[in-house]
Amino acid sequence: MRGAGRSGEAVSVHPSVLRGFGDAAERYERARPDYPTEGVAWLVERLELGPGRTVVDLAAGTGKLTRMLVPTGARVFAVEPVDGMRAQLEQAVPAVEALSAYAERMPFVDESVDAVTAAQAFHWFATDEALDEIARVLRPGRRLGLIWNTRDPGDELQHRITELIEPLRTDEQTHVGEHWREVVEAHPRFGAIEGRDFPHEQVVTPDGLAERVLSISFVAVLPAERQEEVAERARALVGSGERRVRYVTTAYATARVD
Repeated sequence: MRGAGRSGEAVSVHPSVLRGFGDAAERYERARPDYPTEGVAWLVERLELGPGRTVVDLAAGTGKLTRMLVPTGARVFAVEPVDGMRAQLEQAVPAVEALSAYAERMPFVDESVDAVTAAQAFHWFATDEALDEIARVLRPGRRLGLIWNTRDPGDELQHRITELIEPLRTDEQTHVGEHWREVVEAHPRFGAIEGRDFPHEQVVTPDGLAERVLSISFVAVLPAERQEEVAERARALVGSGERRVRYVTTAYATARVD
């Protein structure tokens, strides 16, 4: 199962991933939403996960999806290159083996895993090189599963959150616009993409929404005083008490073809 994998040049990671997610790992674990059980169940069915199967969760972060894969009975490996995020994952999901590696260079032998997943992350490494590597480790006919929580544009609170944070974005990758889909569809080793939407929501307090906003990579790298300004504006969006924040969660699956 484990092996040297494919050798090659050093893999680069966007500075916002290393600094933003690394510095905000505890906040990410506290403030980020999980995924709807129906969406994960759909993904598990498409990936045919269960006892005797092996799944690799790429860019697993603090294990938000990883922990939802464990009950399937499959053997779960979590690949996460950012030390701070991986440390949180190891605390939250001690039942899985957490590895420091990259999508472009995984420590698995050829055709040794039954499924690969990426939650809230594939847009960071949607390249031919990463897809080549995913195809290498997948057994023939097995699938890649992707899932994202996206701000529901019909939710007024989410609309105001977007107005707050999007002017702060620099050159960070985003799954909005689905550029990643073009890369997958053009790749010769993967077939048609199947997808489905699921409603999801998160209950937040003023401080909870502030932490949620500060866990975003390009916000987490701002100077401390600027972060506090953004946090105060986020708290004001909630006011007092609690608010429900709506998401549209979309899951996708595509099979390795030869």
